[in-house]
Amino acid sequence: MNDLAASSQPPRVLVLDDDPFMLEMLKDMLHTIGVSAVYTEASTRHALSTLAEQGPDVLICDLALPDMDGIEFLQAAAERGFRGGVILLSGMDSGVRDAAGELARVLGLRVAGIFRKPIGLDQLRSAVMC
Repeated sequence: MNDLAASSQPPRVLVLDDDPFMLEMLKDMLHTIGVSAVYTEASTRHALSTLAEQGPDVLICDLALPDMDGIEFLQAAAERGFRGGVILLSGMDSGVRDAAGELARVLGLRVAGIFRKPIGLDQLRSAVMC
């Protein structure tokens, strides 16, 4: 069991996705599972600022982003010392998702889950609370 599961406080979650519908859907799902501190960003630049300012426990990251791809963002997050859980979401094929997860691990990030969009509520709950 890690610190998130042992903590009585729900985790703080940053969601990065360029799709406003996905951001709203994930925010609603996170609220449903008891996460009240949810930060949503559509821009990687803003997400890096939020990462530094808010210090979330969990990062949910899309891989296909317009201004910086998900891999570049994960590298930037790792360079800035992010040590929370990472959940990767993408509509890309499983080979791409798995390769991104492996690269995130090589960067020293703790991958809590890799999922195809759209993610189910039970999948989200288990990944966020693990």
